[in-house]
Amino acid sequence: MEKIRILGNPSLRLKGKVRISGSKNAVLPAIAAALLTEERLQLQNIPRVKDVFTILTLMEELGARSKLKNNSISIRAKRITSDEASYELVRSMRASILVLGPLLARYGKAVVALPGGCAIGSRPIDLHISGMQKLGASIALEHGYIRAEAPRLRGADVEFEKKTVGGTENLLMAATLAQGETVLRNCALEPEVVNLCELLVKMGARIDGIGEEVIRIRGVKELGGATHEIIPDRIEAGTFLVAGALAQGDITLENVDPRHLVTVIERLLFSGARVDGLDDRTLRVVGSAEIKPQDITTSPYPGFPTDMQAQFMVLMTQASGVSIITETIFDRRFSHVNELLRLGASIEVHGDKAIVKGKTPLSGAEVIATDLRASASLILAGLIARGETVINDVEHLDRGYERIEEKLKLLGASIERIKY
Repeated sequence: MEKIRILGNPSLRLKGKVRISGSKNAVLPAIAAALLTEERLQLQNIPRVKDVFTILTLMEELGARSKLKNNSISIRAKRITSDEASYELVRSMRASILVLGPLLARYGKAVVALPGGCAIGSRPIDLHISGMQKLGASIALEHGYIRAEAPRLRGADVEFEKKTVGGTENLLMAATLAQGETVLRNCALEPEVVNLCELLVKMGARIDGIGEEVIRIRGVKELGGATHEIIPDRIEAGTFLVAGALAQGDITLENVDPRHLVTVIERLLFSGARVDGLDDRTLRVVGSAEIKPQDITTSPYPGFPTDMQAQFMVLMTQASGVSIITETIFDRRFSHVNELLRLGASIEVHGDKAIVKGKTPLSGAEVIATDLRASASLILAGLIARGETVINDVEHLDRGYERIEEKLKLLGASIERIKY
């Protein structure tokens, strides 16, 4: 077991350069897409995070073979030897549900455990299931597993009741090998969905409307191999941007795509930070001594990302006034509030709203990371809290951040990982 220990300093100034890793949320569906072809996929700019190793283990259980070298993965599913994604793996990572569409499309059947992952409220998979049924799959839920069969998926018109990133990705992959044309409506617009579409096109898929709410897929008989680069992780980038704004820092972020961070940057500028685009892959953030309060509401991309809500809440604890943060995507995504209160924050939760009163001095304490982004928020708070902060249950952190403590240490933070 491991913990993160931080010796905080209210006068901390983070300075230097940090390289942002590839996107966790983009690489997971890209790896699952390897099930759609007998040929090899070569994926580049891979983050070495726990979720990647988990899905690679799952893929090997299904028959794929992979090799991870530096930041590149070579993966091939020449034969699918099993149609079952076991509970043991799926329970720790919701993205495991993304093997459902590819297995159905190529193998004709799939048995996938109902997913687990971070405890951030209900994230039902009914949109995945109803979409597969419209493509002609017969589906039963038995003993905690989704059992699906379809000799050959058929194109259909599918409208999502609400935006769903995973649902869009799952149906996209399934539709590439379905007979006829599939029209997906009210699709998620996230860059990770676009990145998956671009990979599928390289593999031979016929997709129109990439990056739009209506996507048309004309099924083909088979897909081939491809080489593809995973986009930078916009949430990791956003986390380091907040770190710079919070600690009156001067941080240069390399390997980023500023186009994916427009809303986050707008909010940071409003708070008083300076954010400059040095080129199309580099950003610089300079923090201000005076942080302005603001109201933030999460919404699907291109709105303010729910995955940045916890980090901005920490920033608002140091603003000169009251801020209101409204969470519209997930219920129970304020679990980090109780831990921030232990550090001295002044926050009240009323339903889907968190009222944050600043400017509040924070003091170090022992806390628990309840989910992936909560982990990041506690690290940010610990950096500027007076004294020592110890963060427990950092396995959540390792699911989505690559060596975050090492990157922060290079910027001047006093942070270390300890075993116990």
